[in-house]
Amino acid sequence: MNSKSKLFVTGHRGMVGSAIVRRLQTSGFKNILTRSHAELDLLDQSAVHRFLQDQKPDYVFMAAAKVGGIQANNLYRADFLYQNLLIEANLIHGAHEADVQRLMFLGSSCIYPRDCPQPIKEDYLLTGPLEPTNEPYAIAKIAGIKLAEAYNQQHGRQYVSVMPTNLYGLNDNYDLSSSHVLPALIRKAHEAHERGDTEFVVWGSGLPRREFLFADDLADACVYLMEQDYAGPLINIGTGIDVTIQELAEAVIQVVGFKGRISYDSTKPDGTPRKLLDVSRMTSLGWKAKTTLLEGIHRAYRDSPFFPS
Repeated sequence: MNSKSKLFVTGHRGMVGSAIVRRLQTSGFKNILTRSHAELDLLDQSAVHRFLQDQKPDYVFMAAAKVGGIQANNLYRADFLYQNLLIEANLIHGAHEADVQRLMFLGSSCIYPRDCPQPIKEDYLLTGPLEPTNEPYAIAKIAGIKLAEAYNQQHGRQYVSVMPTNLYGLNDNYDLSSSHVLPALIRKAHEAHERGDTEFVVWGSGLPRREFLFADDLADACVYLMEQDYAGPLINIGTGIDVTIQELAEAVIQVVGFKGRISYDSTKPDGTPRKLLDVSRMTSLGWKAKTTLLEGIHRAYRDSPFFPS
């Protein structure tokens, strides 16, 4: 990539896409293409192909997806599978038809088997059953990885797939019906603090272990890989450090200032017992995450729509 490259970032209004745009702008890239859903419906194959043919970007960052937490994934299984399959197929095939040589597909660590060894190596893909609560989303993402690989093998493209761990950060989703665990905890802790509650209820047992990556660190990794001209296999992106949900909740209430006690609703699902990525492939290329969990939660909370002014 160079300063004159034309870069198309999908999903630029979302947490990940907006972080990639910020990172590119910080590095001096000026020719950044973005389109809102109203301007370009990624579910519309003809519109996507026409746009890519007209614009002919040099690089495509695929940060657009239908995403959500455990509840949304479990309730809207058909939507998560169908819409993500369409987005991937339209963009990857459309990029190939427009002779785009470099593309980055952003997946999710939920692609890996529910009970695979920890930390999770890239080679563990397709070695066991998936977590049932988000299986449709995971299958869609696996299809995207394999589609990118197929275009590389059949057509000589350089379409790279990156698998980030659990993400949070600026411009996150705080809708409790569709948010992920960390923004949901931030909102619930804030509201409990505002009400003066003595108890803060967390879903599940608090025992599952999760790894969390600040979205701006992910964006930095994505741009780093493109600048390094990485064209290798699937690559994990994370911190290499995990915490229990209990430890996460304790960090959140520290940031928010909630003084009550934490209780756990064991009637709610835990999901995968542990999910920690092996990030040795990424670190071997010279990149490591910079933002600590506590610093990241502080930054996310300050950016949230309900942060006290």
